[in-house]
Amino acid sequence: MGLRRKSKVSAEFSMSSMTDIVFLLLIFFMVTSTLIAPNALKLILPQSNSQTMANKPITTVSITDELNYAVEGKFVQFADLETTIINKVGLSASYEEPPTISLHVDQSVAMEHVVKVMNIAKNNHYKLILATRAKK
Repeated sequence: MGLRRKSKVSAEFSMSSMTDIVFLLLIFFMVTSTLIAPNALKLILPQSNSQTMANKPITTVSITDELNYAVEGKFVQFADLETTIINKVGLSASYEEPPTISLHVDQSVAMEHVVKVMNIAKNNHYKLILATRAKK
């Protein structure tokens, strides 16, 4: 009596559909990563021997060498700087200690412009840190 199964279960697995999915994901991530614009200004920070890490700042203020002010990479006029900083800090949750603002200033900027931003922070009871690069 010769009883045999006519259909055998194949132990093979086709990888063609898996490679299609991987390539589609690769293309998706490549396209979305090019759409993200970097949120950075080109500044040459002053050098410092001592580097202190602060708590994560709530917002960043930048002053370029052409004396343009930016809050989190978006340029604002100096007259609107204080209200913009207050709005950015006010959007965050309540604080146990004063909120920290990170100040990024090009090394060619005169100190009077740095002091203006320091006065804004002092008047609003914010903690201000000056970003520097490590001295070589």
